[in-house]
Amino acid sequence: MTGFRVPALLLTFMAAALSFRGFSQTQPPKKKKHFIKEVYASWGYNGEWYTRSSLHVSQPSLGNNYTFSNVSAHDHKGWNEGLFQEALSIPQYNYRLGFLLDDKRGWGFEINFDHTKYIMSDQNMHIKGELNHRQVDSMVVFNANNGFYYFLNNGANFLLFNVTKKMHILHTHDEKVKLDFLGKFGVGPVIPHTQNSLFGEANHQGFQFGGWNTGAEGSLRATFFRHVYLEYSNKLDYARYSGVNVYEGKAKQSFGTYEMILSLGVVIPTNKKS
Repeated sequence: MTGFRVPALLLTFMAAALSFRGFSQTQPPKKKKHFIKEVYASWGYNGEWYTRSSLHVSQPSLGNNYTFSNVSAHDHKGWNEGLFQEALSIPQYNYRLGFLLDDKRGWGFEINFDHTKYIMSDQNMHIKGELNHRQVDSMVVFNANNGFYYFLNNGANFLLFNVTKKMHILHTHDEKVKLDFLGKFGVGPVIPHTQNSLFGEANHQGFQFGGWNTGAEGSLRATFFRHVYLEYSNKLDYARYSGVNVYEGKAKQSFGTYEMILSLGVVIPTNKKS
């Protein structure tokens, strides 16, 4: 009996192994899951309209602590003055780098940057506070000839980290043309380039981190042949600037912005099906 059991067990083991091998060969290969469903990137140009605001200036060594009220400002588009006659990054521009994370529900993440130019208009400004250790409550003529200018002309520069939601609207039968709506909301820092002169005293101009902003954007995106798209956006942004460099001191300010944006982009799918 002992000599019979070993070959019988061996045959049973071999039969089970062959059966498992045959079963495993019939199983379909598992599809590789991609955390990022697609990547997109775009470049475009924009126009801005700013709310009126107040500019508070503190210059302790000069005995100044005052506020300019009801300040108006405008943008400098640049792209309407001959776009291809200068570097592409000189006009007001924007770029987006986005990642679609859930293709069924449309959720994603986006790095969103707008190079916006903020220029205080020539105007009569109300000034109130302390000037040269004395209280003031009067008007000043704010223009370069009188020693005043205030530019974020190399950028008010809004950087946002957005949560995005894509909603499909329509497409052609072969899906070579698609129209989608994208909603975006985020927060991030502002990176202004400060250049100003107050009462004839100019600052040391340059870039700085100068506060934060938050924005909401709605976009219509037309995608052609699945990989190229044109996107038109309307955006509302609220920015608070603090520690802005001025001569012998700092300034702070907050304002709202309405933007219109047109950009051209590419879609890079992360799976073969797309």
